[in-house]
Amino acid sequence: MTLVDKGLTRREFLKGATMTALLLASEELLAAEAPPAAAPSGPPVGCGVVGVGAQGKELLAALSRLESAKVLAFCDSYEPFLNRAKEIAPAAAAYQDHRKLLDSKDVQAVFVATPSHLHKDIALAALQAGKHVYCEAPLATTIQDCKEIALAAKGAKQVFQVGQQFRANKLQRHVLKFVRTGVLGTCVQARAQWHKKESWKRIAPTPEREEELNWRLSKATSAGLPGEVGIHQFDVINWYLDALPVSIVGYGGILHWKDGRDVPDTVQCIFEYPSGVRAIFDATLASSAEGAYELFQGSDGAILLRDERSWLLKEADAPMLGWEVYARKEKVGDDSGICLIADSTKYIKAGKEPGKEAPTEPGKNALVNSVESFVLAVQQGGEPACSAEQGYRAAVTAIKANEAVLSGTKVTLPKELFDLQT
Repeated sequence: MTLVDKGLTRREFLKGATMTALLLASEELLAAEAPPAAAPSGPPVGCGVVGVGAQGKELLAALSRLESAKVLAFCDSYEPFLNRAKEIAPAAAAYQDHRKLLDSKDVQAVFVATPSHLHKDIALAALQAGKHVYCEAPLATTIQDCKEIALAAKGAKQVFQVGQQFRANKLQRHVLKFVRTGVLGTCVQARAQWHKKESWKRIAPTPEREEELNWRLSKATSAGLPGEVGIHQFDVINWYLDALPVSIVGYGGILHWKDGRDVPDTVQCIFEYPSGVRAIFDATLASSAEGAYELFQGSDGAILLRDERSWLLKEADAPMLGWEVYARKEKVGDDSGICLIADSTKYIKAGKEPGKEAPTEPGKNALVNSVESFVLAVQQGGEPACSAEQGYRAAVTAIKANEAVLSGTKVTLPKELFDLQT
């Protein structure tokens, strides 16, 4: 949609228009596909967290920020993790058996943050206990387990949300508005990467516990880099392209961390979509150079998302946008990028300039936004930011990508693979 489509010519807009008015108008034109989360109302939701390792600890910290949530219990089989969790939620009950947590009538919502291959039994038990469920991504490490979880969630009355964090994040939702208006022109390719030098190796007092902690390093229990980190970027690509891949070619190897693992520390994948568009993904645990980002390229421009920032990089021959001359621009590599800033109207109303001021809510990252959207859906009976079906499709994409990496071959994905069928 353009300004002319709304019955306003560019000349009329320029007459006496201010930067504030145009920015407000541009956001109105690019209304979100789904309504923003409502403000909390009523008593806080009683929450329990199953699995308080690295991700569970982050969930506890996120919940502690929210007025709409109250952590009543947490669970883990490893005592050092329990002791650490008590520092974040000292008033909550601590259990080593998740069934005791599920027995609590005061716990309304359960967050499943155990290793991915252990999600199924806990998620199903939580649904059977009548709890609302937030299940970390991926849903599981096999397609069959993912399907069982998703079907149970789809048939339940409770809210079930998958931890595809970008689905609830303000930046990704904001940028999607621009993608849907066609600013890319003809989309020709997408690219994503995740680079971070870390071993994923964890040390424990016994060999048995060390094996448990290092579940991500074994093909028997891990979906590898595609399943543990790439899944979030795959989901954004599928979401923005509004399509699902039909094939994946994968490559990978253990190139740096030669410590007994059998999961590649460096991978590359090429996804093909029905339109012929291809998406390229690469990830490594051996180098942090260039970090992580997603890039969508089209005939009129490209959109780059990195951390909590995003830019539109226009082609010289692209049509003029009514609002772009008033938008903030920054140098992005050799290009000039138009800043796509979520919540710009809030900055303006507060007398601040979008893109220069610190966020109005420091620390409210993708995880906090995802957790908050789930809690508010429970509290008010709304729709989850990422449904069981959406989470299932993301998991299928990631699991098949990992299969392509391990086999070093092209893997086809028939359309029915993504359908939830009993």
